[in-house]
Amino acid sequence: MDASDAGLGNIVSLEHVNVQIPDQLVATLFYVSGLGLTRDPYLMTGLDNMWVNVGRSQFHLPTGEPQVQRGHVGLVIPDRAALLNRLAKVHSRLPETQFSFGEQNDHVAVTSPWGNRLRIFEPQERFGAIQLGMPYVEFEVPPGTAPGIANFYEQALDTPATAADGVARVSLGSGQQLVFRETDRPLPDYDGHHVQVYVAGFASTRKRMEALGLVSEDNGQHQFRFTDIVDLDTRRPLFTIEHEIRGLRHPLYARPLVNRNPAQTNMGYKPGADALGWELAKSR
Repeated sequence: MDASDAGLGNIVSLEHVNVQIPDQLVATLFYVSGLGLTRDPYLMTGLDNMWVNVGRSQFHLPTGEPQVQRGHVGLVIPDRAALLNRLAKVHSRLPETQFSFGEQNDHVAVTSPWGNRLRIFEPQERFGAIQLGMPYVEFEVPPGTAPGIANFYEQALDTPATAADGVARVSLGSGQQLVFRETDRPLPDYDGHHVQVYVAGFASTRKRMEALGLVSEDNGQHQFRFTDIVDLDTRRPLFTIEHEIRGLRHPLYARPLVNRNPAQTNMGYKPGADALGWELAKSR
């Protein structure tokens, strides 16, 4: 059974993935010009951080030593041909970086200038009604950890999760997942990147995490963080990835995000076509 079939749980949405990048200009070229995403016009508009909108989710890109997620981010972006054309146009402007892209059967595999991997799909049935968004984030984890990871999310975070064939899948509300895939290859050390999710039962979630001794940072009334996913029987760490946990009373919850239509240009401008339509996936 897929975790998305288990109904909605305590985690209601994935809001952002945060990785540090050393160059805001290069990040703009890749995320905005290449991928066709939208820089948030209202928040983090300076030179030391950039929030990039993708449907109802975001990338947060503060300036610093580059961080690389151990795994990849899945995105839905309409019009594969237009995406490939944009990526080809920025390729020559990103020399001596790790930027690359290539077509696969059902997706475009893209590597950012600093080594973060993306898999970009066109809208399809497996992602419900999402036309533009971040349906999943996948992490590579050590062998034998998937069942314990699924149990951790079910028990400590009160959200549906499954484990089968070395893969744990965690429901993030309607149409989004965290995926943990076991691998035999050596994994790099954790470098501090994080994901942020919203939970319906914020107070009870924080109480459970405090009882487990896992709260790494308390940010006040509506937010806390933890970094270790542990075996609940032995308390042995299974995987490390910082989670920024927010409650539904957090002032940023469900903030409307601007998403532009990257096909709209000043040449051949079409009135009313500035925004790119997107939908939330329906629960199954």
